[in-house]
Amino acid sequence: VQLQASGGGLVQAGGSLRLSCAASGRTFSRYAIGWFRQAPGKEREFVAGTSWSGGSTYSADSVKGRFTISRNNAKNTVYLQMNSLKPEDTAIYYCAARWSTLATIHQNEYEYDYWGQGTLVTVSA
Repeated sequence: VQLQASGGGLVQAGGSLRLSCAASGRTFSRYAIGWFRQAPGKEREFVAGTSWSGGSTYSADSVKGRFTISRNNAKNTVYLQMNSLKPEDTAIYYCAARWSTLATIHQNEYEYDYWGQGTLVTVSA
């Protein structure tokens, strides 16, 4: 599966953005998807994940209550709605996929086999 992340940009603190992760392939609905981010000088970290069906989702504590992950398997797309953005949310955001028909949310980047190219989110104070 090939992934294409988009939707990043420059936004003021308190604003919102919606990232999209579009996937190719007819079996997209059998992939669990995760969003990760990497800020300058920092390691890549898990942000949010969804199971293959969208029935299970999980967000990191740092974004819980502000970010929402969802997916539309008919459109081969996963979304990350980001509200109440903070300057510390500034990072390159990546989506990743792994084949999984379980409800498990995978938080370790090494569990994912396919990665998109990343989209930059910059939040100004």
